[in-house]
Amino acid sequence: MIDPVLSGIAQGVVAVLLLAAAVYKLRDLRGFRATLREYDLLAEVLVRPVAWLIPVAEVAAAAALVYGPTRVAGGTLAAVLFAVFTLAIAVNLARGRRDIDCGCFGPSRGQQLSGWLLPRNLLLVALSALAGLPPAERALGALDYFTVAAGVVAFVLFFVVSNVVIGLAPQTAALRRHHD
Repeated sequence: MIDPVLSGIAQGVVAVLLLAAAVYKLRDLRGFRATLREYDLLAEVLVRPVAWLIPVAEVAAAAALVYGPTRVAGGTLAAVLFAVFTLAIAVNLARGRRDIDCGCFGPSRGQQLSGWLLPRNLLLVALSALAGLPPAERALGALDYFTVAAGVVAFVLFFVVSNVVIGLAPQTAALRRHHD
């Protein structure tokens, strides 16, 4: 059991990130299918259904996380999703394929595969597992609710900024090589 404030922050962060990822993918399902093809991990016949399944699973995990009786299932599903995404990225990095879009928040987000995505995603696996743990029983006060809200906003902003930095890594490396 963990403190309900930590649990609330973890649940909120994972739910927001999953919902945002699902919305971006659903807004450009054709592009997301193309991204899945680029990963070269699925038979062509599976690309279309998996392109639908992933955002639906992301929404389901997010919804399950914020409803007490399904919290464990939501945390488990979120952790599995992030672990599968991490494995897909790792396989393509091992193949030397860094030039494809990660597809993390839908296609054409400008984030190519990078080794930095692996620890980021492993952090999301751990955060998802934490979100699925049952919180300790204690009454929450106004400061606790403020702390949860501020914590969710801070972690989501940290995630957004880290994505920008990770996305700029290939350009930064190219500039370094150019000036050396």
